[in-house]
Amino acid sequence: FIAAHVVNNIPAKGQRKWRGMLLVPWVIPPALSTLGWWWLFDPTYSGLNWFLGQFSSLEIPWLAEPFWARFSVILVNTWYGAPFFMIMYLAALKSIPEELYEAASIDGANAWQKLIHITLPMMKNIIAITVLFSTIVTFANFDIVRVLTQGGPRNTTHMFATYAFKLGIESGDIPLGAAVSLFMFPILAVFAYFILRNVRRRTSEI
Repeated sequence: FIAAHVVNNIPAKGQRKWRGMLLVPWVIPPALSTLGWWWLFDPTYSGLNWFLGQFSSLEIPWLAEPFWARFSVILVNTWYGAPFFMIMYLAALKSIPEELYEAASIDGANAWQKLIHITLPMMKNIIAITVLFSTIVTFANFDIVRVLTQGGPRNTTHMFATYAFKLGIESGDIPLGAAVSLFMFPILAVFAYFILRNVRRRTSEI
């Protein structure tokens, strides 16, 4: 949201360049980009640890400890998904009539008040839809976890998709793997129901 807000305030001539640059993580195949991140996190040849070593003796076990492994997966998933949020929020920001901001300025509203009372209320529906879409994609995420950690260490970074693959394909327990893969459906269905119900209610109020 912050990136979208910053890009939206850039003059029109420079917006196209910045939009293109910010979309780069999203257009690179996730398995390929995750492989690059794996090299940065690799305990033997870690580019990040080499960089940190220039300033201190700190070496972080990025993929060896559960906490840092989860942090690494979240970081890569955020890096990959942020451009989608940015482009959706940017489109929503451009759909807000400028007259609302002009009227608020006449009434003496500052930038923070405009954000709280105009921007965010006008973007509630698109925020809800993007959160729903992101949740579904994250639950079903396979490439990032499979390439980066393979679910380790000690099965602490598995998503439903990778855990179902491990049980059904690698371990040969196909019924259990199928059960795990189907288990996420009712969870996502309930989540989607409440999100979409709120979106419909706000739309009808408008």
